[in-house]
Amino acid sequence: MSMTPAPAEELVVLGKIVSVHGVKGEVKVYSFTDPLTNVLNYPRWTLKRDNEVKEVELAGGRLQGKVLVARLKGLDDREVARTFAGFDICVPRGQLPELSEGEFYWYQLEGLKVIDQAGQLLGKIDHLFETGANDVIVVKPCVDSLDDRERLLPYTGQCVLAIDLSAGEMRVDWDADF
Repeated sequence: MSMTPAPAEELVVLGKIVSVHGVKGEVKVYSFTDPLTNVLNYPRWTLKRDNEVKEVELAGGRLQGKVLVARLKGLDDREVARTFAGFDICVPRGQLPELSEGEFYWYQLEGLKVIDQAGQLLGKIDHLFETGANDVIVVKPCVDSLDDRERLLPYTGQCVLAIDLSAGEMRVDWDADF
Protein backbone atom coordinates (compact mmCIF):
# COMPACT_ATOMS: atom_id res chain seq x y z
CA MET A 1 0.00 0.00 0.00
CA SER A 2 1.64 3.19 -1.17
CA MET A 3 0.23 6.53 -0.07
CA THR A 4 1.36 10.05 -0.80
CA PRO A 5 4.34 10.73 1.49
CA ALA A 6 4.30 13.65 3.90
CA PRO A 7 6.36 16.67 2.85
CA ALA A 8 10.03 16.14 3.79
CA GLU A 9 10.04 19.00 6.32
CA GLU A 10 7.26 17.27 8.26
CA LEU A 11 9.07 13.93 8.53
CA VAL A 12 11.13 12.86 11.52
CA VAL A 13 13.78 10.14 11.26
CA LEU A 14 13.16 7.40 13.85
CA GLY A 15 15.73 4.88 12.69
CA LYS A 16 17.53 3.27 9.79
CA ILE A 17 17.36 -0.06 7.99
CA VAL A 18 20.90 -1.42 8.22
CA SER A 19 20.80 -4.90 6.66
CA VAL A 20 18.76 -8.05 6.11
CA HIS A 21 17.88 -10.67 8.71
CA GLY A 22 17.36 -14.31 7.80
CA VAL A 23 16.08 -15.58 4.46
CA LYS A 24 12.45 -14.43 4.52
CA GLY A 25 12.92 -10.75 3.75
CA GLU A 26 13.12 -9.36 7.28
CA VAL A 27 15.33 -6.32 7.89
CA LYS A 28 17.56 -5.25 10.76
CA VAL A 29 16.72 -1.82 12.12
CA TYR A 30 18.83 0.66 14.06
CA SER A 31 16.29 2.57 16.14
CA PHE A 32 16.75 6.12 17.45
CA THR A 33 13.71 5.76 19.72
CA ASP A 34 13.72 5.17 23.45
CA PRO A 35 13.03 2.37 24.07
CA LEU A 36 14.36 0.90 20.84
CA THR A 37 11.13 -0.97 20.11
CA ASN A 38 9.05 2.25 19.95
CA VAL A 39 9.83 2.51 16.23
CA LEU A 40 7.59 -0.55 15.84
CA ASN A 41 4.62 1.44 17.20
CA TYR A 42 4.22 3.19 13.83
CA PRO A 43 2.30 1.03 11.31
CA ARG A 44 3.43 3.04 8.26
CA TRP A 45 6.94 4.20 7.51
CA THR A 46 8.26 6.59 4.90
CA LEU A 47 11.66 5.29 3.83
CA LYS A 48 14.14 7.86 2.49
CA ARG A 49 17.59 7.43 0.97
CA ASP A 50 19.04 10.30 -1.04
CA ASN A 51 16.21 11.29 -3.43
CA GLU A 52 14.45 7.92 -3.21
CA VAL A 53 11.26 7.65 -1.14
CA LYS A 54 9.18 4.53 -0.43
CA GLU A 55 6.00 4.13 1.58
CA VAL A 56 5.79 0.82 3.46
CA GLU A 57 3.58 -0.86 6.02
CA LEU A 58 5.00 -2.64 9.03
CA ALA A 59 3.81 -6.25 9.25
CA GLY A 60 5.55 -6.96 12.56
CA GLY A 61 8.77 -6.73 14.46
CA ARG A 62 10.65 -7.90 17.50
CA LEU A 63 13.76 -7.39 19.55
CA GLN A 64 15.95 -10.43 18.99
CA GLY A 65 18.82 -10.23 21.44
CA LYS A 66 20.25 -6.77 20.83
CA VAL A 67 18.97 -6.59 17.25
CA LEU A 68 15.65 -5.05 16.22
CA VAL A 69 14.08 -7.05 13.39
CA ALA A 70 11.15 -5.82 11.26
CA ARG A 71 8.87 -7.45 8.70
CA LEU A 72 7.48 -5.18 6.00
CA LYS A 73 4.20 -6.02 4.31
CA GLY A 74 4.77 -7.64 0.91
CA LEU A 75 8.52 -8.06 1.46
CA ASP A 76 9.45 -11.74 1.69
CA ASP A 77 12.61 -12.04 -0.39
CA ARG A 78 16.08 -11.64 1.14
CA GLU A 79 17.61 -10.14 -2.02
CA VAL A 80 14.85 -7.55 -2.38
CA ALA A 81 15.13 -6.79 1.36
CA ARG A 82 18.86 -6.16 0.86
CA THR A 83 17.97 -3.20 -1.39
CA PHE A 84 16.27 -1.53 1.60
CA ALA A 85 19.56 -1.22 3.54
CA GLY A 86 20.54 2.40 4.10
CA PHE A 87 17.01 3.82 4.09
CA ASP A 88 16.06 6.17 6.93
CA ILE A 89 12.79 5.29 8.66
CA CYS A 90 10.60 8.39 8.91
CA VAL A 91 7.14 9.26 10.18
CA PRO A 92 5.20 12.54 10.08
CA ARG A 93 5.87 14.78 13.11
CA GLY A 94 2.15 14.84 13.89
CA GLN A 95 2.25 11.13 14.73
CA LEU A 96 4.80 11.58 17.52
CA PRO A 97 3.40 11.44 21.05
CA GLU A 98 3.13 14.60 23.13
CA LEU A 99 6.03 15.05 25.53
CA SER A 100 5.95 16.08 29.15
CA GLU A 101 6.98 19.57 30.24
CA GLY A 102 10.73 20.01 29.83
CA GLU A 103 11.13 17.13 27.34
CA PHE A 104 12.12 17.72 23.72
CA TYR A 105 12.56 15.80 20.53
CA TRP A 106 16.00 16.21 18.98
CA TYR A 107 14.55 17.78 15.85
CA GLN A 108 13.14 20.58 18.03
CA LEU A 109 16.62 21.43 19.31
CA GLU A 110 18.36 21.50 15.94
CA GLY A 111 18.94 25.09 14.83
CA LEU A 112 18.66 26.63 18.30
CA LYS A 113 21.23 29.31 19.20
CA VAL A 114 23.48 28.22 22.06
CA ILE A 115 24.30 30.97 24.54
CA ASP A 116 26.62 30.67 27.52
CA GLN A 117 26.11 32.26 30.96
CA ALA A 118 28.10 35.33 29.89
CA GLY A 119 25.61 35.91 27.06
CA GLN A 120 28.06 34.87 24.34
CA LEU A 121 26.68 33.11 21.26
CA LEU A 122 28.61 29.85 20.90
CA GLY A 123 26.83 28.83 17.69
CA LYS A 124 23.79 26.84 16.61
CA ILE A 125 22.88 23.23 17.28
CA ASP A 126 23.65 21.28 14.13
CA HIS A 127 22.64 17.83 15.43
CA LEU A 128 22.81 15.52 18.43
CA PHE A 129 24.16 12.03 18.87
CA GLU A 130 24.13 9.49 21.63
CA THR A 131 27.01 7.96 23.49
CA GLY A 132 26.99 5.36 26.21
CA ALA A 133 27.06 8.02 28.92
CA ASN A 134 24.83 10.82 27.61
CA ASP A 135 23.62 12.52 24.45
CA VAL A 136 25.94 15.08 22.87
CA ILE A 137 25.02 18.41 21.26
CA VAL A 138 27.07 19.39 18.21
CA VAL A 139 27.28 23.20 18.13
CA LYS A 140 28.59 24.73 14.92
CA PRO A 141 29.60 28.36 14.41
CA CYS A 142 27.11 30.72 12.80
CA VAL A 143 26.76 34.41 11.97
CA ASP A 144 27.64 36.49 15.07
CA SER A 145 29.00 33.49 17.02
CA LEU A 146 31.92 34.04 19.37
CA ASP A 147 34.41 32.22 17.12
CA ASP A 148 34.65 29.60 14.37
CA ARG A 149 34.99 26.58 16.65
CA GLU A 150 32.73 23.54 16.61
CA ARG A 151 31.85 22.45 20.14
CA LEU A 152 30.57 19.18 21.57
CA LEU A 153 28.46 19.75 24.69
CA PRO A 154 26.89 17.11 26.90
CA TYR A 155 23.09 17.16 26.84
CA THR A 156 22.79 16.99 30.62
CA GLY A 157 21.04 18.98 33.31
CA GLN A 158 24.41 20.31 34.48
CA CYS A 159 25.24 21.80 31.09
CA VAL A 160 21.83 22.74 29.67
CA LEU A 161 20.29 25.43 31.87
CA ALA A 162 17.23 26.41 29.82
CA ILE A 163 15.58 25.78 26.47
CA ASP A 164 13.26 28.36 24.95
CA LEU A 165 11.86 27.06 21.66
CA SER A 166 9.87 30.23 20.98
CA ALA A 167 13.03 32.36 21.31
CA GLY A 168 15.10 29.76 19.44
CA GLU A 169 17.67 29.57 22.25
CA MET A 170 19.38 27.15 24.57
CA ARG A 171 21.23 28.56 27.59
CA VAL A 172 24.21 26.53 28.75
CA ASP A 173 26.77 26.43 31.53
CA TRP A 174 29.83 26.01 29.34
CA ASP A 175 33.24 27.69 29.29
CA ALA A 176 33.66 29.30 25.86
CA ASP A 177 37.38 28.43 25.95
CA PHE A 178 36.67 24.72 26.31
